[in-house]
Amino acid sequence: MTRSGPPSENIPTIKLVVVGDGGVGKSAITIQFFQKLFVTDYDPTIEDSYIQHTEVDGQWCILDVLDTAGQEEFSAMREQYMRKGDGFLLVYSVTDQQSFQNIRHFHTQILRVKDRETYPMLVCANKVDLVAARTVSEEAGRELARALPAPYIETSAKEPPLNVDAAFHELVRIIRAHPPRDRKPRRRRRPTCTLL
Repeated sequence: MTRSGPPSENIPTIKLVVVGDGGVGKSAITIQFFQKLFVTDYDPTIEDSYIQHTEVDGQWCILDVLDTAGQEEFSAMREQYMRKGDGFLLVYSVTDQQSFQNIRHFHTQILRVKDRETYPMLVCANKVDLVAARTVSEEAGRELARALPAPYIETSAKEPPLNVDAAFHELVRIIRAHPPRDRKPRRRRRPTCTLL
């Protein structure tokens, strides 16, 4: 007898946080992943949490995904949710240069809050279905991801979705490849002692 569902105990919970500017499609890709539908109305999120059992590469986990506010007025909440995340999906829209520029800011802030030199993150170029409106090339996106450094993926939440499941699954793989003890702490300067 084969078991198709998740095992009932000892499943690790993985906390993923979706970050990026307002309007880049964070909620659209999150809802597409969890509910398999495309939301057309833009309703700014303050904070939404989604939980489900997910199988990635034959291993079950409980995915706890936090879809966060991109609007600047909620930036004070950012550090709070950044402390909780095991991994981060850094989302920008390929139709919005500013959201692309701001990915570095999110990346830097996460490393500062985590007090780490590296942390599991995935750069997600969203809305690639809007070919005519695209202002950020794939090449520019890959270059940014290499500079951070973080893996890169292109997504679209529109029907049929592109790489939405793949983005979340890839982030789980990145987290599994970087167990907490392997996430390098920032180098601290040794206090100097002066003898008089």
